[in-house]
Amino acid sequence: MAARLPFAERLSYGFGDLGTSLAYNMASGFLLYYYTDVVRLPAAAVGTVFLVARLLDAIIDILVGIAVDRTHSRWGRTRPWFLITALPYAVVTVLVFSVPAGWSQGAQLVFAFVTFKALGLLMSSQAIPYTALMPMMTNDRHERLKLGGMRSVGTSVSVVLGTAATMPLVGLFGGGDLRHGFQAVAALFAVVGLTATAALFHFCRERFEDHASPRFAILPAVRQMLGNRAWLVCFGFCLTYFIRFGLMMSATTYFAIEVLGRPWMISVMLPAVSGMLLLSSFVAPPILARTGLRAGSTAVLAVAAALFGLLPLAENNTALFLALYFLACLATSITITAAFTMIAETVDHHEAQFGVRREGLLSAGVSLSTKVGMAVGTAGFAWLLGAVDYTPGANSETAREAIRWAYYGSAVVLLTLQTVIVLAWPTLRRPAPVPAAA
Repeated sequence: MAARLPFAERLSYGFGDLGTSLAYNMASGFLLYYYTDVVRLPAAAVGTVFLVARLLDAIIDILVGIAVDRTHSRWGRTRPWFLITALPYAVVTVLVFSVPAGWSQGAQLVFAFVTFKALGLLMSSQAIPYTALMPMMTNDRHERLKLGGMRSVGTSVSVVLGTAATMPLVGLFGGGDLRHGFQAVAALFAVVGLTATAALFHFCRERFEDHASPRFAILPAVRQMLGNRAWLVCFGFCLTYFIRFGLMMSATTYFAIEVLGRPWMISVMLPAVSGMLLLSSFVAPPILARTGLRAGSTAVLAVAAALFGLLPLAENNTALFLALYFLACLATSITITAAFTMIAETVDHHEAQFGVRREGLLSAGVSLSTKVGMAVGTAGFAWLLGAVDYTPGANSETAREAIRWAYYGSAVVLLTLQTVIVLAWPTLRRPAPVPAAA
């Protein structure tokens, strides 16, 4: 039986998600709005910026994962990455929300692409080693579920700050100037993320390591990854989740304004995601420990799909609409703890199948699924806005209906697809990892 991890270490690991996700959540929730309604860039062009930038991560994420597997230092294999990237990531967070006002539209689009791409690169350089760290900290499933639950707490705080707090803080700091407000909030969040990453570096430890040679052929390693059924299921599970998540994060602002006609619900619906993540961080570990990852995830995904299907019937009843929405968010949030644990489990399955762990490479592949998923969801919605001639403050009924059914329909379809994918989760084989030398 593995020793219990110290509480300070579990807490620092969980809140390490602030370092990797806070800027990303702010960008996910408001960068499309910032580009279209503040900077006044065309929605279709912005959608292309999002998609191209994220597709480039297909190469970058794999390279970062390989680099993590080849890293050896007195701080371990993952922790040096937090030390090196923390400050640049904070700086770029501010630059993303600092598109120069006096530039031409073409120059602004180039600036948007370069800074957004830099944000993605630096996020990869933090998120991949962060995900790879969990299986190095413990090989005990119950401890991993606790770490996954604690990470869900950190994720929920990240989403609360990145969504619910953003617009009130923009108003507070901007005093009516949205450009200045967004830039000031980005700077505040950059400092919070920097502090969280520093704590992650200081408190967390690597106890289990891959004793295979750090020099390995890349293509055979990638083929092994693609031959790992657990990894393939985890990739598809996260990809479909984040396509839906990216679309809903981008669409909620427009949905609340144009469809529901209740702008105040933006500050209720977006934080509901984080609030339910916080609640699920306590209920998910015991549920999933009892049901298993496959059965538990299948059940809550089916419930979530049904609840999203009922939402259109409750649009005129705000209390009922929000009750159904909160329950749906709780159900989908339980799958986040499952996903964090599944990622760690793929490493054990890989070692049993191929004799090597490759934490960095496997984490890179899953990180790629999350970013491509977010890109597809965000870009798809941006293109939809362009196709229906979205105009801030002056939209047709056709545009409103497109937003309405994109919001509901995508959720039901993608949750159903995610259910089918998780049914393929295999019975895992478990090697006994050799503890790293003290």
